[in-house]
Amino acid sequence: MDAKTILIVDDEQTTRQGLKKTLEKWSNGRFEILSAANGQETFEQMSKTKIHLLVTDICMPEMNGLDLLKSLKDKGYKFVSIIISGHPDFEYAQEAIRLGVVNYLLKPVSKQKLIEAIEQALEKEASIERIEYIEKVADKKLLKVEQVSSQSNTIKEAKKFINKNISNQISLKEVAEAVHLNASYFSVLFKEQVGLTFSEYLTRKRLQIAKNRLLTTDLQIEVIALEVGYQTAKYFIKIFKDYEGITPSKYRKVSELDESLIQK
Repeated sequence: MDAKTILIVDDEQTTRQGLKKTLEKWSNGRFEILSAANGQETFEQMSKTKIHLLVTDICMPEMNGLDLLKSLKDKGYKFVSIIISGHPDFEYAQEAIRLGVVNYLLKPVSKQKLIEAIEQALEKEASIERIEYIEKVADKKLLKVEQVSSQSNTIKEAKKFINKNISNQISLKEVAEAVHLNASYFSVLFKEQVGLTFSEYLTRKRLQIAKNRLLTTDLQIEVIALEVGYQTAKYFIKIFKDYEGITPSKYRKVSELDESLIQK
């Protein structure tokens, strides 16, 4: 995974360089630390690099920190932010909260308070990223299935068998035999307790894993198809499109654009 990037925005060169030096020493190479002197430089940096955390002063000429955040949000940039202010101001604080600012620090900021705020903000950013990822990949019907606590041990064992053998050709009869049940009875029991037919559950499981691979690897579609139990890419693409409305390659491309395509 690429290192996350922190952007410091402050029109005062000494302050900007001091913050950058402090964070570089704390980061020890774990994060990329960039800086900008004003709104224009910030936009230039944001257009070239994915910024995960933005630390900005409020009082700057031409465009203050809050206006900068609002403008960036309006253009579709996604990041978490920390405000640094030279004086307490209730209206500024209210606006900062409305803009989703993670922390509002007052100058002079001690190194310890700065680093604590940075660490908290990065935890928040990671949490947001996880939620967005889950929303992209998660199958709502499968999530509902997993939340059901009343399933019998037999059905739980069947689901474990499916997960373990997802890359193989799995038949209802094979799973029924694995849990020592008649295939017809198992089929009825599975639908009754899971809320999905065996076939639909298996397909949704395979596609959820496939979506994970599409978003987190550069594997070819043919390889992903085999990994999730489809012998041909052609059939995998057909099933994927039936459920998701787009092809696997387009799904991957659209997800990449979600991260990088910003309104100009």
